Amino acid sequence: MRDRPDSPDASIGVPPAHQGLVLQRGGEELVLEKVSDRFTLRTVNDFLPKQLSRPTWGNWQCSIPQGQLELFTVAPKKLDGAMSMARSSENVAFASHVYQIPHQPGSQFYLTDQITVQFATWVDGGKIQAIANNFGLLLEKALPDLPNTFVFTLGSQAKENPLKITNQLIALPEVMTAEPNIIVHQELHYQPRDPLYPQQWYLQHQGGNQLAQNSHISVESAWDITRGIRSVVIAVVDDSFDLNHPDFQGNGKIVAPRDLRENDFLPLPGEQETSHGTACAGVALAEENGTGIVGVAPGCALMPIRTTGYLDDESVEAIFSWAVEKGASIISCSWGASAVYFPLSLRQKAAITRAATKGRTGKGCVILFAAGNANRPVSGSINEQGWVKNILKGDTKWLNGFAVHPDVITIAASTSLGKKAAYSNWGTSISVCAPSNNAPPGMWFQEMGYIFTQPAINANLAGLGVFTSDQLGAAGYDAGDFTRNFGGTSSATPVVAGVVGLILSANPDLTAQQVKRILQETADKIIDPDPDPQLGSRYGTYNQQGFSQWFGYGKVNAWRAVEAAQRLRANISIATQQIGGANYSQLPIPDNNRQGLKSPILIESRSPQTTSESTLVKDIQVTVNITHEFLGDLEIYLIAPNNNSVLLQSRTLGRRQQLQAIYTVRSHPVLEQLLNQKASGRWQLWVIDQIAEDIGRLNSWELSLGI
Repeated sequence: MRDRPDSPDASIGVPPAHQGLVLQRGGEELVLEKVSDRFTLRTVNDFLPKQLSRPTWGNWQCSIPQGQLELFTVAPKKLDGAMSMARSSENVAFASHVYQIPHQPGSQFYLTDQITVQFATWVDGGKIQAIANNFGLLLEKALPDLPNTFVFTLGSQAKENPLKITNQLIALPEVMTAEPNIIVHQELHYQPRDPLYPQQWYLQHQGGNQLAQNSHISVESAWDITRGIRSVVIAVVDDSFDLNHPDFQGNGKIVAPRDLRENDFLPLPGEQETSHGTACAGVALAEENGTGIVGVAPGCALMPIRTTGYLDDESVEAIFSWAVEKGASIISCSWGASAVYFPLSLRQKAAITRAATKGRTGKGCVILFAAGNANRPVSGSINEQGWVKNILKGDTKWLNGFAVHPDVITIAASTSLGKKAAYSNWGTSISVCAPSNNAPPGMWFQEMGYIFTQPAINANLAGLGVFTSDQLGAAGYDAGDFTRNFGGTSSATPVVAGVVGLILSANPDLTAQQVKRILQETADKIIDPDPDPQLGSRYGTYNQQGFSQWFGYGKVNAWRAVEAAQRLRANISIATQQIGGANYSQLPIPDNNRQGLKSPILIESRSPQTTSESTLVKDIQVTVNITHEFLGDLEIYLIAPNNNSVLLQSRTLGRRQQLQAIYTVRSHPVLEQLLNQKASGRWQLWVIDQIAEDIGRLNSWELSLGI
């Protein structure tokens, strides 16, 4: 391996021609491009930037106070000349291009004259000063929380811009990290203008009384991607709905309402009825209308279904048949049987399975059920004691047949403090949890005119209630149009239903099972080490498979789930079939050889099951495994059968020695140039080592084509 001398002119991982276009950032190297019509500068003393705004310079746009920079725009063909004039002016202390990441023109980076350098622990002050002098850097301050780390500014002796200097510094053996200080506009995550939104802590919060960090669902980042679309319909199945509430107004908001109790199409609450369904629907998808609250998925449509109040076979079949026939995407059920042990009948199981597999034109409706509020297993035995009138005593079997159905997503509840809600049912069938209130267990059921409740617990059960829609006026949970004390797994379930609405808005091609996996794989692993205050159990941690009996796979995270759905969209919605191959021949990469190494994979002509049209490439994924003493020497290309080639990997890998990378159309849009051509033929991976001395080999590569 060649030496890495201390000189800034030494050979390094980033080629000299590219040093001004590679940003060292968080251990990664980001390839940048210059914005063609703007630049920044810092003036000396109190020279007014507007005095520099002249036809030959460009037009002053604004100040960027964080770096004491002034932003100018200019016609692209005049950019170089304007910058040269600025740099030669005695009134300008610093001038720089504006940069952006390719294919992301909205993200513009402004360079300052600061550089942060972390030196190896064995590098002393004398050597640090020598390196700084060599690059024309002036020491500004040390960073006490980071060992041997300092902030420098570019002095008058500096000959390069901060990008080039950091790329040269990173090659020195004395330097662990070198980064320029860049300025990028803060992106404020979307926040609705509904005035009560700040009280909806379960959606997003910044901490406060009884609010633990990250006890919310991170919805604002998800809203940056989507706030829901009307074609995604959430069926909320419940007791009644105040459809006159402003939160359920809007063009296309209500779809196919049904009242199975009154056998009509107006599932409204009675005069003396408290509408549980109104609160649930508000949590999931209250409209963003500038008043009141906002739901998790405000852009989705609501299908309100009022139940008969009973769970006989025909009632259950009627619920799911209506939802499927009328186009529901999601079915949210915040209820269960008022029985300790309730297995589903054959017909009830079949009704759920039919909806979960046949709904949404075969992709399946996403069905969610509340785990229940008894602080008992959804399936299991408890030695019961202390119940009123000893209605339950001794070894008692519990079963929520809806919650254990394999096609159901079962939802438990966590609190604003990131702990288990005291009432929340638990067990091996829990999928995920979502934030709700906290309260003593309050499961109840009625038998022969008596209401029986659980043994009370003596504990301080902290946690905020859920703020949501309520019946208009004095009716409902609270006087007024909203309630702040909704809760139970009844509230947690529509939270997840709303998240699923966002998921399917981002990627409507997902199956119900794919949605379930996304929810589970992207959930936050909240931990509650404390014993249950009623039963003394400790199920608040996770096993080796990442599962907790209290929280399932964790607390739902809207942002991570929607982002995962969006990433998956390109892979499943474009291509209908995957073909490909692999080459596992280990081959040496010729050193300092522009001819490089070409490794082929032959894609056979179409199979009898495919048509000539389906052999056109609709998606590309390339997997590469390379070992090399200095990966920054390499360029990697993919060559299609028609000899068109694209650059997969430029020389930005620095001193790394192992490359195991996947290149997709989404991560590397340049691959779009190879789409819509015939898939069959000889594909090649072309690896070129541009610099002498360091050597390596191509271990393997794989090609997957969507057709």
